[in-house]
Amino acid sequence: MRYLLSAAQMRAIEQEAIGVGDVTGLVLMERAGQGVVDAIFREWPELGNTSYRAVVLCGPGNNGGDGFVVARLLQAWGWAVDVFLLGEVDRLPPDARANYDRWTGPCARLSACRFAAMVPRPDLVVDALFGTGLRRGMTGDAARVVGELEALRRGFGVKSVAVDIPSGICADSGRPLGRFAPADLTVTFHSEKLGHHLAGAGDYSGRIVVCDIGLPPAGETRGAAFARKVQPPGDGMLGKAGMAHKYACGHALVLSGGFGKTGAARLAARGALRIGAGLVTLGVPPNAQMEVANQIAAVMLTRVADSEGLAEVLQDKRINALCLGPGLGRGEGTRALVERGLRPPHDRRGVVLDADALTSFGDDPGTLFDMVHDHCVLTPHGGEFARLFPDIAGRLAQTSETGPAYSRVDATREAAKRAGCTILFKGADTVIAGPDGQCAVHSGQYQRAAPWLATAGSGDVLAGFVTGLLARGFGPMQATETAAWLHVECALSFGPGLIAEDIPEELPKVFRALDI
Repeated sequence: MRYLLSAAQMRAIEQEAIGVGDVTGLVLMERAGQGVVDAIFREWPELGNTSYRAVVLCGPGNNGGDGFVVARLLQAWGWAVDVFLLGEVDRLPPDARANYDRWTGPCARLSACRFAAMVPRPDLVVDALFGTGLRRGMTGDAARVVGELEALRRGFGVKSVAVDIPSGICADSGRPLGRFAPADLTVTFHSEKLGHHLAGAGDYSGRIVVCDIGLPPAGETRGAAFARKVQPPGDGMLGKAGMAHKYACGHALVLSGGFGKTGAARLAARGALRIGAGLVTLGVPPNAQMEVANQIAAVMLTRVADSEGLAEVLQDKRINALCLGPGLGRGEGTRALVERGLRPPHDRRGVVLDADALTSFGDDPGTLFDMVHDHCVLTPHGGEFARLFPDIAGRLAQTSETGPAYSRVDATREAAKRAGCTILFKGADTVIAGPDGQCAVHSGQYQRAAPWLATAGSGDVLAGFVTGLLARGFGPMQATETAAWLHVECALSFGPGLIAEDIPEELPKVFRALDI
């Protein structure tokens, strides 16, 4: 399992390891510096063929110590290396000071100079100014330095490598703390950090490389305290047994809006069917029955005029998953349907609440939270999240000047605890959290960036994917994580030009690639 660590969690793991066997802070720093150099030569093999010129910018903490190691190793490789220090030598932490002393070349003070004007144009700049421990915004000399670095990178194409995380970025939230320095390559240690995958991380971290520095695996004894990175479905998760029949694979019910507003529910139903629910039925109001009947084949249709009609349909105990919201309309009618769908004895059924089912409670979210249960999944985008959790969304929207900044992980965990159910907070940095504190991040960034998912109806398909997996017997967290991964995978498989109708139809191709 791959974990995404906060800065505090990373520090705790390091401290636990130091003193065990021959592990010291200096040993870890040497391994980190060597890892950065190795990653540079793997990323740009041509740089290892002969000598080049590097500028290494060292900060006032242990990140700066890593920078001194990198400088020494590049110099030993035959490079011309210019080193600059932000801060006072006498205030460096002990391990960083030891590596400053091991550096045999000159080291200029950044507070007294403009580094870009002092040396010939370098081929590479190493940003070892501020790593995961950044707690304050980039101002004064620090802001000037990252500005010079960005000017070299953008204006002259100088390659930039960040040690652990680009300076100026909060390692917990991925949010800038004032000015920041984007990188072409970011080399981090032991495990990726939360800030590599939240907010706009993909726009400024370049490629992420994780360097093993010999620490014990993360998360062995920490359980739900660690956020995990959503992974591809495991072997056997999505397959069906050789003797399976349709009712063994679950029956999902998706409620539809009225005439002219059935498309969203049809997309959700198609998604639920394609992802493997044995049966999917659309519950349709009378004025839309003919419209829907002309548009579906494998998806079934039943009449649901109002909440009493829903109660009658739900007497069929084989219906084990319910999706309310896509195109359902806002107002008292939708609120009544949600209340009926959550009312005992139906409160052990998997329920997905999306779109209008959430917006209809925007002025009274407490009523919704009083009704939901731990088999529910809420799937808000940013606007819906703000209506349901205005105080949490307000904290998330605040400009951060100190760290660790409030993050989407913090917000989603707090929301899930308040609501008492699983929350899938949609976005390029989708976060999924359960009421017990479990948390997973699916980052649609870096190699998994799929911006063409920003199209009408894609969220309805995602709601259908979650519903179908709940019908198949997946738990809420497992269903939402798997659905989020497959949703992006379908978009990556299809490519540009994607519209919502294409997403469920791409699933068979994705399943074949997964050897399901």
